[in-house]
This record gives sequence, structure tokens and C-alpha cells, in this order.
Amino acid sequence: MTTLIRKVWESVSSRKGSNSESTSSSSSSLATSSTACLGAFDRVPIDLLMQIVRLVGPKEAAKLSAVCKAWRCLISDNELWIFFLQNQKEQEEPHWDSFLFSETHLRYGYPLQPFWSQMPQLSFMAIYGQREQVPGSVIIDGGSGYCKFGWSKYACPSGRSATFLEFGNVESPMYSRLRYFFVTIYSRMQVKPSSQPVVLSIPICHYDDTESAKASRRKLKEAIYKVLFDMNVPAVCAINQATLALYAARRTSGIVVNIGFQVTSIVPILNGKVMRKVGVEVMGLGALKLTGFLRELMQQNNISFESLYTVRTLKENLCYVAADYEAELSKNTQASFEATGEGWFTLSKERFQTGEILFQPRLAGVRTMGLHQAVALCMDHCHSAALTDDDAWFKTVVLSGGSACLPGLAG
Repeated sequence: MTTLIRKVWESVSSRKGSNSESTSSSSSSLATSSTACLGAFDRVPIDLLMQIVRLVGPKEAAKLSAVCKAWRCLISDNELWIFFLQNQKEQEEPHWDSFLFSETHLRYGYPLQPFWSQMPQLSFMAIYGQREQVPGSVIIDGGSGYCKFGWSKYACPSGRSATFLEFGNVESPMYSRLRYFFVTIYSRMQVKPSSQPVVLSIPICHYDDTESAKASRRKLKEAIYKVLFDMNVPAVCAINQATLALYAARRTSGIVVNIGFQVTSIVPILNGKVMRKVGVEVMGLGALKLTGFLRELMQQNNISFESLYTVRTLKENLCYVAADYEAELSKNTQASFEATGEGWFTLSKERFQTGEILFQPRLAGVRTMGLHQAVALCMDHCHSAALTDDDAWFKTVVLSGGSACLPGLAG
């Protein structure tokens, strides 16, 4: 293997030298390039040669592609660069499925293509080069409860703050508040705004399709772009949370159930566009209500705690959604968890009663429809709207939000 790799580099060196010293006419050069071959490596099986190229890595493979047309044809093989994309060392985890989805469905902008077969042939060698040139993006998730921020190459956010809709003095002009918000984020991340592009998720607000709602959404987005570009951010993508959640699930159409901090929204999306004309269903019940209801249950059962943060921690680690609520009431569901600084807590029926209010809000004294009813209503509206010949687009349901991670909720 070492000998073969050495021969590769000898071939590269000799061909580079001959190219630099060549004085032949343009016609003879064209004839030579059209009949170019791999020289001594023609005797090496292609699959073995590709294994060697995989070993030398993408940077050296790119150099090999500059030797001649034959080498470029060999190195440009999509399978080779798919291998390099799948094995990038700087990635915490290989996200090849996400790479493929984004390159085939999102590369060419809106309107999104629903089927990969409609996409032009992609060069993954070019895609690899583009990804190498673009630095990691700053991700700012402007949630309805608080904002999370971090780097695209990491699975978890690096910090959080108040959401930009509530940041600073709420009586200040929108531009001033947003600028103060973004300056604070960049300061905490210790990065210059001009060094990285930004992907910003906007909380789902102004749900209806009225002119005033459209104007409010447009005003907010324009203010965000103006502030960031005034800060010399090289590129900005501002998009609503539901659409990003759908893309994260590698879908361009479907219904997103976003369990936010204060409300839960059921958002129909077709080819990347929120179908507000169909109707966005909103439940006045979110993560804050779930935590508050668990607190009430713990107080009723004389379970003492020091802060609401402890209750939220217990919700995230012990609570779940029962498939059959009535049957679950007769079971022994005790479980314990050790909260940092407060010791062990043991919960029983509280574990599934907390999540049940998503489907039976009346248990928590909330007068709104259940989650299953809201999703069914949204599907009925999508079916009645007859936006496409195929109704399959709204039969994909994506759950998003921290409380969507409750075990049992996805079925």
C-alpha cells in the first residue's frame, strides 16, 4: 500500500513537471488531454485506486484532480466525495442524511422542489469545496421563552438569554433593542459579527393571514436583517421555528406541532411555506403550564422543593405521556431522580398526569382543545383547502420544542 501511494505522488510530480515545461501547440495539447490516461496506474484496478485516494484525504485528492483530465474524471466521482463528507473529522457526528437533504432540497431556494428526481445532477466535489470555504454558522434560536445560541457544528447550544422580543427596554425602538440583543449574543460567544454567517429562528407569532399580521412579520424580519447587516454579518438566514423544525426532520411539507414556552402551535407547511390561509391552530398551553401543573401536583402531595427550576428538571427527567391514561392510573409508576443540590425526589402518578394536560387541558383548568383535536382540525383544513392533488403532504407530523421530547408523546 505504501508503495502504491508513493507511486501516486511520483506520478503527480512528473505530470506537474511536464505540464510546466510543455511548449506544444494548443491543438496538440487538446489532442493529448482528450486521450489522457492514468499512465502506469492504468494497470491498477479502479476500486483499489479509489481506496488509495480515500487514504490520502480530500485536500490531496483535490491536488490530484489538477494533474490532467483523466485524474480529474477519476477524482470527481461523487461516491468519493460522499465518503469524504460522511467522514469529516470536525463534525461531532456524521450527519450525512442532513447534508443530502439540504443540498438536494434547499440549495436552490424557494419554491422548494418536492422530489429529488427533479433536481439537477450535483457535484459533491464542488459541494465539499464550498463547505470547506464557508466557516461554521452562528445559530440563534429566538424561542418564545428564552433564546438559545451556539455553533452549527455542535449539537447543543452554548448559552441562552432572554428572547429578543423581550430583551432590554420593551419601550425602546425595535432597532435599538435588536442591536443590543445581538451585540450581547456576540459578546458572550466571543466572536466578531463579520466572521460568521447567522441562522436565526424567529418565534411563530402573528398567526393569521391578515394584512396587519403580514405587516408585523415583515417589519420584524426587516429590522432583524437591517441590524445584522449594519453589524457587517456576511450572511443571514432568518426563518420561523416551525419551518426549521420541519427541515431538521428532513421534510419540506407537513404539519409541525411546536410546543412553545407559553403556547402550542400547529403549523401546516407546504414546500417550505407556512400555509396561513389554511390556518395555524393555537393552544393556550405550553411548557410553562406543564411545569406549573407539575408544581401544583407536587404541592398537593406535600413534596417540597426550592425552586421552579427543580420542578422543570423533574419534568424533563421523570414525566412521560401515557398511551392509556385511565389504565395508567391503576399501575405502580413510582420513579426517583436526584436533583442537584436538593437530593432525591420520588414521583408517581404526577409523572404522566403532567403530560396528559396536553390532551385533556381541563385537568389543569385550561379551556382549550386538546392537542389531538387541534392536529385533527388542522388536517381537516388542509384536506378542505385541496392545495395539491395528493393529500399525503399533511400526513407527516413533526414535533418540536423541549416538551415534545416527553417519552410517549410521539407514540
